[in-house]
Amino acid sequence: MERLSAQQRSKIRRLSQPKELAPDEEGGELNIVPFLDIITNVMMFVLATITVTFTATIDSFPPRAGGAGARAPTTPTLGLTILVVPEGFSVKARGGNVAPGCNEAGPGLAIGKTGNEWDYAKLTACVQKLKASSDAFKDETSVTISGNPNIPYQTIISTIDAVRSAPDPSGKDIELFPDVSFGVAR
Repeated sequence: MERLSAQQRSKIRRLSQPKELAPDEEGGELNIVPFLDIITNVMMFVLATITVTFTATIDSFPPRAGGAGARAPTTPTLGLTILVVPEGFSVKARGGNVAPGCNEAGPGLAIGKTGNEWDYAKLTACVQKLKASSDAFKDETSVTISGNPNIPYQTIISTIDAVRSAPDPSGKDIELFPDVSFGVAR
């Protein structure tokens, strides 16, 4: 067997060495993994946001100040105001308090709690009765609702639902006070 010459061994060594490729000789494969990560995160954010977007909304108005532009009404108005307190509902109409039982004017809570729960059915019946008490109030649709600071949010929402509409004897909803404004309890 012939032995390799020094020149041949040097050439084999030189050719067997891994050589680095120049930037223009590389394969040019695009790494899209970071791009796919970003797209996945954006899609997750969009899907999470869509579920929040479809939540129910309740139209309401911020508290109003009387100011110099306010005029006294020329026709009698109900001016319905409901104050939600820990013991029940205090109802004000025609500029005065509504007495317990929602029958006449007087001091006290118009509707007390039943057991440990606010009685929304009695509140609906009370505001329905107040609206029907005069023909001048039939077109009135606004109510101001105030709550003590410790009243749960769900109680305020349920109060709004109780005064917005009520079922008539045929089972169809009639509109009571859909224009809800929030008042500040003093």
